[in-house]
Amino acid sequence: MKKKWFYTLLIPGLTLIIVFLFIPLIYTIGSTFIGEEGYSFARYIEFLKDGYYIKIFNRTLRIALITSLVCMILGMPVAYYISRTKKSVRGIFIACTVFPLLTNSVVRSFAWMTILGSNGVINKLLMNLNIIDKPLKLLYTESAIIIGTVYLFLPLMVVSLVGVMENIENDLLEAAESLGANRIKAFFKVIFPLSVPGLIVGCVLVFTGAFTAYTTPQLLGGNTNIVLSTLVYQRAMTLGDWTGASVVATVMIVTTLTVIGVINKLASRLNERGV
Repeated sequence: MKKKWFYTLLIPGLTLIIVFLFIPLIYTIGSTFIGEEGYSFARYIEFLKDGYYIKIFNRTLRIALITSLVCMILGMPVAYYISRTKKSVRGIFIACTVFPLLTNSVVRSFAWMTILGSNGVINKLLMNLNIIDKPLKLLYTESAIIIGTVYLFLPLMVVSLVGVMENIENDLLEAAESLGANRIKAFFKVIFPLSVPGLIVGCVLVFTGAFTAYTTPQLLGGNTNIVLSTLVYQRAMTLGDWTGASVVATVMIVTTLTVIGVINKLASRLNERGV
């Protein structure tokens, strides 16, 4: 009886998911294979042969991977510090970490524009210190996009890691130190392996967000550093080529799923080796 009610309660949610997610997704992907001569991969072959598209794809993938790596490097020590604090203080730190997520990404991107611009904080400071004679080109670069996406998604990495690290007993660290390991060695031999599940979740969230981000790359990268999400918008809204936009969107979906699969496979191998 309980199972029957459980499945009955699932019907409305499943119906919404099927109608508003799966059906449009199937239509979007299916339309990319329909050509003048029937079903074919012609549009995808055209995408892969176009050097302009490949350049944008490589840029987007590079930004997402670097963002994930930087978030991992910055997030682990921060998450470890938060996880070792008292529970009363830990809640405050987590709230401060999550707080930027409550601010719209457009607002945060505009904040970085004022910092990285020609008349921004960094250039003014360097010029006042006589370190540079003319403003550096910091805005509208690939580096600016990476800085913006790291700032945007770093809280997701930290929160994912804190949830795992706070369950690691201090006794394990003390045991490692008693066997001659210093703090750094104990961290990489004890904390890091046990943090892999949270690290995987964080990497998936950060990579997916950075790979599909639109607002931050558009504002901080400008028209000279177009990413795939910008390309989708241009093909659909500017050129009216909805099929071309669907091809790019499908490539993004397949790439994201592939990277997530690789991350999960890597995590499985690390667990098998006991790392």
